[in-house]
Amino acid sequence: MRERRDQAALRKFGKAMAEMRLAADLSQEELADRSGLHRTYIGSVERGERNPTVISLLRISKGLGCPPSALLQRPFS
Repeated sequence: MRERRDQAALRKFGKAMAEMRLAADLSQEELADRSGLHRTYIGSVERGERNPTVISLLRISKGLGCPPSALLQRPFS
């Protein structure tokens, strides 16, 4: 049960992150370049397959040009 909730939370986060990326008119590759992360990592986070670390969240938020809190507030508010 807990694992399902965790997976659902990761999918919600990934969907919100993808929406923010698209609103910023960025491709996964562009966001990856701006974040210093690999494109396939960005895609796997957006699909809810990866549980990003705090450092990755900080890098992604910098790439999106938003505060880290925006990445966490949007999918869970």
